[in-house]
Amino acid sequence: MFGVLTADRSRMDEDQLRRYRGCYCGLCRTLEKRHGFLGRMTLTYDMTFLILVLGSLYEPEEEEGMGRCPVHPMKKRPYWRSVYTDYGADMNLLLAWWKCQDDWEDDGHIRAKVLHALLSRRCKRLEKTYPRQSGAIRENLAALHRYESGPEVSADRAADCFGKLLGELFVVREEDHWAETLRRLGHGLGQFIYISDACVDYEEDEKKDRPNPLRALERDHSDREGDQALLSMLLSEASEALEHLPMLRDMDLMRNILYAGIWQTYDRRFYHEEKGNTTI
Repeated sequence: MFGVLTADRSRMDEDQLRRYRGCYCGLCRTLEKRHGFLGRMTLTYDMTFLILVLGSLYEPEEEEGMGRCPVHPMKKRPYWRSVYTDYGADMNLLLAWWKCQDDWEDDGHIRAKVLHALLSRRCKRLEKTYPRQSGAIRENLAALHRYESGPEVSADRAADCFGKLLGELFVVREEDHWAETLRRLGHGLGQFIYISDACVDYEEDEKKDRPNPLRALERDHSDREGDQALLSMLLSEASEALEHLPMLRDMDLMRNILYAGIWQTYDRRFYHEEKGNTTI
């Protein structure tokens, strides 16, 4: 359920691409600065969207720079970061830690178990720093597992759990005026990401007998039009919340991610022969 909140680069101009890459590179550097090389290994594009949203909404000062890294050692690349990059890096690490535990429990991945153990000390400190966010991750993942399999199986409830989880991560300060709008943005994204992932993984989960709440539904899982209509409906909550926030900076990037980029994983799975196909 991670790595979905990416931009559609085919729809970007050079300035937008530079800004987007700079945010991602800033997150990568911040992960290493705050959490060491292991932190850098957990990097995904998902938290770049959160950093863009929080940066545009609150307009903090940004640090800009150029630098090399292990992935791009030959040429310096531009980056930028702010106080919300720090927050995004911490949330990235917490999510990666819990994903490692899930991967070990679901598929017995030894690498996931080892990485979870290596990250545990840092993440337990983060849980004390962010009790509300870490509590939301812990509680909603536990509930999600109940709704994925067993007598309480429910795709709607499972998606709602992941929506609540992500919604809490989008709220930095509970008392903030925009907290509820940010929570709705994260909630809508979480529901979309969960159901989209369930659609993409359905056949493999069925073969390997892994939890997937869609398996309990008596419906035609080849009905892509039905899937797209459902996913579009789930994404409407996030879309409405994004457009309600008073933001200007990087709005083109955020709309790219929300209205085009977020569909890429789904499209590659079912429409890989149509390069660049976008559902909405």
